This record gives sequence, structure tokens and C-alpha cells, in this order.
Amino acid sequence: MEPEKRLYRSKNDRMLCGVCAGVAEYFHIDPTLIRLGYVLFTCASFGAGVLGYFIAAVVIPERP
Repeated sequence: MEPEKRLYRSKNDRMLCGVCAGVAEYFHIDPTLIRLGYVLFTCASFGAGVLGYFIAAVVIPERP
């Protein structure tokens, strides 16, 4: 049986709260690509990504 796949904030590869690194670990992608996509999304949405990031930092648990 395969272990349950869960989304966590990263403890090791964090720059701010570990949200982007946690998403990258979940999808097995390089964290730099997630961070770049996040920056582009934030610029295109006139800063709405900043609010989304901090909401995600509160909602997504840190890896135990």
C-alpha cells in the first residue's frame, strides 16, 4: 500500500514560510519553478498572490 500523499509546508527548503517548496515537493517539481510561477501570478494579479500566499501559510500545516 502506498503512503498517503499530503501537502505540507517545507522545513528544509523555505525562503519565507515554505509554501512554494511544499507545493514543489508535493508535485515533485523544482521549487524554483513554483517560485517563478508564483511571482508571475502575483504580478499579473496586481498583488493578490501575496494574500493567497499568507492564507496558504496559515492553512497548510508544517511537516511534522
